[in-house]
Amino acid sequence: MATADWNPLGDHYYRKCEVYAMEWSGVVDLAKHTVAAAAYGGPIALMKDESKLNRVPTNIKPVITVYNAAGKIINQIRWNSGTIVKMGWTIMEDLLFVQDDGVVLVYDMFLTFKRTFSMGQEAKDVKILDARIFTSFQGTGVAIMTSTFRIFLITNSDSPRIIRLAEVPDLNTFPSCWDIVVMDRQVRALVAKGRELFIVDQGGQYQKQDPQMDREDVGEYIDMAVSFNNKFVVLFTSTGHIWMGMSDLTTKVGEFDTKSGSKPQHFAWCGNGAVVAVWERIMLVVGPQKYWIKYNFESTVHLIPEVDGLRIISNDTHEFLQRVPTVVEQIFKIGSMEPGAMLYEANKEYQKQHQKADEYLRMIMEKLDLAVNQCIQAAGHEFEPAKQKQLMRAASFGKCFLTDYRPEAFVNMCQMLRVLNQVRHHTVGIPLTYTQLEQLSMPVLIDRLVLRKLFGLAILICQYLRVPDAEGENRIRAHWACYKVQQKHMEEDQLARVISQKLLERPGVSFSDIASVALEHGRKVLAVKLLDFETRASEQVPLLLKMGQQAPALAKAIESGDTDLVYTVLLNLRDNLDAAQFYMLIHTMPIAFSLYLQYCRHQNLQMVEQLWEQEDNPNEIALTKIVRSYTQDSLDPRIKTLEDAGNCFHRTGNTFAEKLTEEQIKLMRYQRRLEDELGRSFADLSLHKTMYELTKEGSHHHVERLRKDFKVPDKRYWWMRVSALAEAGDWAELEKFSKSKKPPIGMEAFVEVCMKYYNKQEALKYLSRVLPEHKVKSLVCVGQFQEAADQAAENKNEDELNYVLGKVKVADKQLAETVRGYLAQLNTRR
Repeated sequence: MATADWNPLGDHYYRKCEVYAMEWSGVVDLAKHTVAAAAYGGPIALMKDESKLNRVPTNIKPVITVYNAAGKIINQIRWNSGTIVKMGWTIMEDLLFVQDDGVVLVYDMFLTFKRTFSMGQEAKDVKILDARIFTSFQGTGVAIMTSTFRIFLITNSDSPRIIRLAEVPDLNTFPSCWDIVVMDRQVRALVAKGRELFIVDQGGQYQKQDPQMDREDVGEYIDMAVSFNNKFVVLFTSTGHIWMGMSDLTTKVGEFDTKSGSKPQHFAWCGNGAVVAVWERIMLVVGPQKYWIKYNFESTVHLIPEVDGLRIISNDTHEFLQRVPTVVEQIFKIGSMEPGAMLYEANKEYQKQHQKADEYLRMIMEKLDLAVNQCIQAAGHEFEPAKQKQLMRAASFGKCFLTDYRPEAFVNMCQMLRVLNQVRHHTVGIPLTYTQLEQLSMPVLIDRLVLRKLFGLAILICQYLRVPDAEGENRIRAHWACYKVQQKHMEEDQLARVISQKLLERPGVSFSDIASVALEHGRKVLAVKLLDFETRASEQVPLLLKMGQQAPALAKAIESGDTDLVYTVLLNLRDNLDAAQFYMLIHTMPIAFSLYLQYCRHQNLQMVEQLWEQEDNPNEIALTKIVRSYTQDSLDPRIKTLEDAGNCFHRTGNTFAEKLTEEQIKLMRYQRRLEDELGRSFADLSLHKTMYELTKEGSHHHVERLRKDFKVPDKRYWWMRVSALAEAGDWAELEKFSKSKKPPIGMEAFVEVCMKYYNKQEALKYLSRVLPEHKVKSLVCVGQFQEAADQAAENKNEDELNYVLGKVKVADKQLAETVRGYLAQLNTRR
């Protein structure tokens, strides 16, 4: 019968079903072990202290063993660190060990050490008496009580930040009981000091609470437990009184008198609706309305609270106690007339080919969709596949009579049940319920399978549920590869080949991550081989550098075409290699040499000279010295650098460059004399600019000296002097200069510079001296368009007429017509 294992508790029923027959049966005695089990069907850790088995005290360290939920051993170690005060699991299924010196050690479920952190200096100095491991809003937290009866905690073991809670007033002895409560995203401690209860928080405040009791002589509070969702608290007193209420202790849910003054060995919530207490081999389940259920066991048991029930572990079995889900109760309760119950019976009669099936269906035809949904939901809450099949068949039978029923719920439940039945198998050992799976989510379940190295099952589930490859199969295969590289018994070549065959056609898989894991485990050769399969140079190159593979890293960076990546490698090599090794390496790679040369030109010109010295290229050394000379502030070092550059040019036989360098040195020395004489700087000025500035200042004798010394061509000299005098506004000197000799640049240059500085009157002085072949442009320059047109016509030059026409203003239509007339006459004569 479906209800054979149901026990009434007030208005509800509770059932206890066997999940596994433990594989450790006959080997493990829980009475000799400290037990810590992870929630959501997680692994079980047992700590056996060998010293308890000897009459004479010894220093033997305890043995730590991890099993899956079916009692199958995962790994075992002998503890080699300090005294363990508490052990427990994180939400990521890492095992925490809290030592009496405040150090917390973190291991994975295979008992591989991961990291450690401390609970603070005070905990180290005064030692720890007790600890709690709890689930907070940020992750898994750890709370400790020191020998000075102060409470410190962290809310996230992955990024520990120590918080000190308020002190309990007048607490001079160890509290009779205490626990951690998470309320409204705040972590508080509930501390019992005899008959008094205090809630202390991290803000330095404490509140004294006095829960409402039916009796006054209930004694001291000696035990307490917080529900899985932190909403409820149960207290146990020295007189055997149980008080159940909200976690803030202001609202009572129920009371019960066990009539037992001894403290329970185990005290926990079953979901949120009942409390379970264990004394030796007796387990009492108490409900809010003073109803109770009693169970007897043949051996010591351990309780593990879950979101929807309670796991019970004994020497021989693993059982699950839960309140019968409402939908299951509606279908299987004796005498139930719920639509789901009628559909279930109708399907049973249909299987017998009995006409009652039709009668049952007619009774619920108007609520058939509700009946189908009830059967589907009830199937999810059953552990036995046979019951699941019966309920899903009933749902499928009912669907046949619905024309517009959407099948998504039915299909989804079929998928979830198949997944649940697979992970519940004793070889996997994750006894999840449907409610727990909904809370945990399917991606997290897949991650937990990967964590257990069950890669094949995880991939099959992803394929069955059609999870995208990037989130499912490819990611799992990458984890598999990271696991494989840790196995020392396989040769590097063989392992690299196996991994590449599995992953090479999988997009998004990072071979660099796998190679990084191989490197962490000391398999450098394997890491190099795996990196050959990495297609992203940005991931490949940094790891090659980390492994000391400088040449391959530089070659891969160059091959990628990413100059930023090449520069990253070059700078890394420069900082970590000897100069000779570095130059030798980049000398063999022209692209790397060119890029580094370009970098040095912007950052360090002396380094450029060193590079060219390595290449024995005096010409480039000289050019670099010339550039570097202009970065020096004072004149003497600059001249010295240029002299060195001239010597380099001499070595190469580049007489032209050598001569230019000598003249530049000569100019700089002359500029220094000018600075001393005139009291102003001429640094960084060219010969032309120096003469230009001297002309503006009226130092014409210096200009003539420079002209002769440097053999400045006449045209360049005249243009410079005309422009400088015009800019300086020295019109008299300009006119005098125009009459000194026949200008090699023509008089039109004088007209042009005068108009450049808006002096038309001066420009007109030179207009008459302009030769006829250049006069048209000069007339246009001074704005005499009519005269320009007449001169162009007189010169019979079509290009000049078109030039004038292009310069004529739009508004001057008459002049434009005149120019067009000249052009017509010129064309007619031709």
